[in-house]
Amino acid sequence: MPRPTMLKFFLLCTLAVLSRADIGEEDEVLVLKKSNFEEALKAHPNILVEFYAPWCGHCKALVPEYAKAASMLKAEGSEIRLAKVDATEEADLAQEYGVRGYPTIKFFKGGDKESPKEYSAGRQADDIVNWLKKRTGPSATTLGEVAEVESMIAGNEVAVIGFFKDAESEGAKAFLKAAEAVDDVPFGITSNEAVFSKFEVSKDGVILFKKFDEGRNTFDGELNKADLLAFIKANQLPLVIEFTEQTAPKIFGGEIKSHILMFVPKAAPDFDDKMAEFKKASEGFKGKILFIFIDSEVDDNQRILEFFGLKKEECPAIRLITLEDEMTKYRPESEAITADNIVAFCTLFTEGKLKPHLMSQDIPEDWDKNPVRVLVGKNFEEVVFDPKKNVFVEFYAPWCGHCKQLDPIWTKLGEKYQDSADIVVAKMDSTANEIETVKVHSFPTLKFFPAGDEHKVIDYNGERTLEGFTKFLESGGKDGGAPAGEEGEEEEGLDVSTPLGLV
Repeated sequence: MPRPTMLKFFLLCTLAVLSRADIGEEDEVLVLKKSNFEEALKAHPNILVEFYAPWCGHCKALVPEYAKAASMLKAEGSEIRLAKVDATEEADLAQEYGVRGYPTIKFFKGGDKESPKEYSAGRQADDIVNWLKKRTGPSATTLGEVAEVESMIAGNEVAVIGFFKDAESEGAKAFLKAAEAVDDVPFGITSNEAVFSKFEVSKDGVILFKKFDEGRNTFDGELNKADLLAFIKANQLPLVIEFTEQTAPKIFGGEIKSHILMFVPKAAPDFDDKMAEFKKASEGFKGKILFIFIDSEVDDNQRILEFFGLKKEECPAIRLITLEDEMTKYRPESEAITADNIVAFCTLFTEGKLKPHLMSQDIPEDWDKNPVRVLVGKNFEEVVFDPKKNVFVEFYAPWCGHCKQLDPIWTKLGEKYQDSADIVVAKMDSTANEIETVKVHSFPTLKFFPAGDEHKVIDYNGERTLEGFTKFLESGGKDGGAPAGEEGEEEEGLDVSTPLGLV
């Protein structure tokens, strides 16, 4: 090779190395920016990217598990890489990929930057690794030796093993279809007679191995995808699970939407006794109601207590919530935490015999003395469904930043219509008051109740300015409004579709 050409080749190689070196790493996690993002996708075709904010508590809690997952993949020799982007510094990149909350985690497969897959599993290292393996490899790992099966069981909190003498049988095919549908649990399949013998399996079947409760569950139904999935969902979580940052995605993302919660201080001397009663009660509701306990002394859990109208001093306490289309809360008549009481409470719920528990503060003496009227559960319907009044209500949370920003504008709006004969501007603290006919999913939520006997409700989706609100009211709720339940602009406030407001 001629000397100038050799020099040019050397420089090109050096530039390429320097370009690659510009991708920094922290604890095996790549640090990405807009300037090196495409280079990272070229160098690592399968890459999971976390868009985070340095101040975000959920992001901070994820740091050790995310780094652990990256180390696990490296130790296995995997080509999959984990990366992170500070979305507060790389705003353009965050906007490009539709980041609206933190952390937002997306998987870029095969170097494709146009349509990344949203990460949907738990926030523990095992969850992350298992999810990635499902996205890049077979739905179930073929296990040829006893040691391989033992290794999968030992290395995972939960593992599902299919025992099939003929890997091409209809039962095996149904098992593989079920495996494809579950992201957060590893699946293995074996036809080895020695494995059958080791685990005392005499015929084709499926066993879920776990490091808690019974240790293993044997499937005894018909080998089809639907029944296998129901079996796995019912057995993959502990009978009683603690609510934490790491378990929250499993709790709220699972198939079981009815949750009974025990709020109890873990440091209490009778904690073990309370847990024993709670766990005993849970046995009869597996797959129907998820039993969760929450340490009432943890600072990060105080908002959840507030969501249920509880104070630390009132714990231990039991509450039940459904997370279907609309959240509904229930409160037991007896506060005594015994297995019998909890079973009776849950039985009434499953039979549809419980009435929802709706919180309400007492009506303030001066509720109608200020420009913005103060509503609570006890006076809400009387005020908003007054047939002679047009009532505009802000549903807020005292701790919500968006609500605090709106407050001075809302006060000016109230002053503007203070002497109006037919327009009322009001507000209600939705963390302390609940209405059966009005469900609040984010803060602030603004709803208009026009005069008349029809009890109509109109969602406000316009600009949050004095001018925007005025146009809305003067138009009778037409300029900036939409009938309640119709698709409008997405709220920028905090999502409260789970008790944590996770986004």
